[in-house]
Amino acid sequence: MPVDVQSLAKRRGFIWQSAEIYGSMAGFYDYGAMGAMLKKKWENTWLKYFMGLDDNYYLIDPANIMPEAALKASGHVDSFTDPLVECTKCGHAVRADQLIEEVTGAAAEDLSPEQIDSKIVELNLSCQRCKGHFGSAKIFHMMFPLDIGTKGTDKAYLRPETAQGAYLNFKRHFEIMRRKLPLGLIVIGKAYRNEIAPRQGVYRMRELIQAELQIFMDPETFSDELDMKEMEGKEINVQLVDMRGKQDVQSMPCRYLIDQYKLPDFYVYHMLKIQEFYLDVIRVPKNKFRFYEKSEKERAFYNRVHFDIEIDLATLGGFKELAGLHYRGDYDLTKHQAGSKESMEVSLDGRRLIPHVLELSFGVDRNVWALLDLHLVDERTGVLKLAPSLAPYTFAVLPLMRKDELIPVAREIHTLLKNDFDVYYDQSGSIGKRYARMDEIGTPFCITVDFDGLEDNTVTIRDTDSSEQKRIPIDELERIARGLASGKLLFRDLK
Repeated sequence: MPVDVQSLAKRRGFIWQSAEIYGSMAGFYDYGAMGAMLKKKWENTWLKYFMGLDDNYYLIDPANIMPEAALKASGHVDSFTDPLVECTKCGHAVRADQLIEEVTGAAAEDLSPEQIDSKIVELNLSCQRCKGHFGSAKIFHMMFPLDIGTKGTDKAYLRPETAQGAYLNFKRHFEIMRRKLPLGLIVIGKAYRNEIAPRQGVYRMRELIQAELQIFMDPETFSDELDMKEMEGKEINVQLVDMRGKQDVQSMPCRYLIDQYKLPDFYVYHMLKIQEFYLDVIRVPKNKFRFYEKSEKERAFYNRVHFDIEIDLATLGGFKELAGLHYRGDYDLTKHQAGSKESMEVSLDGRRLIPHVLELSFGVDRNVWALLDLHLVDERTGVLKLAPSLAPYTFAVLPLMRKDELIPVAREIHTLLKNDFDVYYDQSGSIGKRYARMDEIGTPFCITVDFDGLEDNTVTIRDTDSSEQKRIPIDELERIARGLASGKLLFRDLK
């Protein structure tokens, strides 16, 4: 029987609906002690990997509140909307395109309100709550407005995405960082969207966390800055538009995607880097990962190329979008140049241009949930098999029993390790129950102090993935811990 991921997420302190003592509020979630650490580990792992792609990529932290003028220029004030229909009987509101998609299985996000009305009649759709009829479809604006100042005369919004902070900061950072392209600006932070009907847990939220890398570049020279040899002999999991209805995933050579499908070589290079992050760094099974191509109708009009990054998640019923790779052209800086009257042109080798943007956008909450979905197994009573770099705690130190002879040694080992690693100490309950607790929160290694170890100065180290145990000298513990935590030493190689 599959493990109940949602139940364990609450019981073991990962994530649950916010303000639950007041009945909760849809679309808002709190991270508990384990969840906050798991999220931070994912963010740090993501940041290290993607900032490491180029020496000219930097982390910034823009404001969460943005002036109306900036979001007017970006198009959000006029176009950040979803189609809404309401039941004429009970008033229940639903997102219209999703209502249609659930019945037909076909994308409906490009339908006009009039087309939605016709489709609802054609499909004979009614309210899920009371079976009443739906009224006419209308457009619902999704940003949260704010009135700033004592008189509320300065109009602003909670930012609907983190990307705009990078675009507004481009000009200053380009000057600070010695006028070089490509320039990458990274933002990890909150975004706010007044979703019509938040659902599927953290998959659709009103307050969400994004991790984004906006790469400002010259499309004529960007590929020269990349090591294209890395793509030789490599394949990428894709579902192209012309594959829909035939197969979910196909592995295609990078060169084939460039030559036959005319994808920009710099775009395919970043597809490969994203795939390597998921498969090699956070251990997503290859058959559960794909790039899903958006058609010209489905993608935003300014995106020249758009693939969603999707993972097959049992808790969400199949492949779901966790991230996106978007080639946005010069749309963003051109719009802010027009709105601010500030030139966004740069001069490179005698050429003047408005830089293009390649956007790598990741939903942090969705990715954290994916770790729980993919790595929680039911071989025993819920075992979360996380990579050491992602686990809330890398090690647990456990005296075999609550005995005066064992506890001082266990405390000493805990002190030895906690300066360099995230270490959990637990001396209450049977050793079996303590192992089970560590299994459920994903602690990769448990170090147990027992009576035999007092005699020969050793401890037992237990691997969560396999449940195997090995005895090692305490004098070697620090070296072995470093190897296991970094992944340079595998548990099976311990003598």
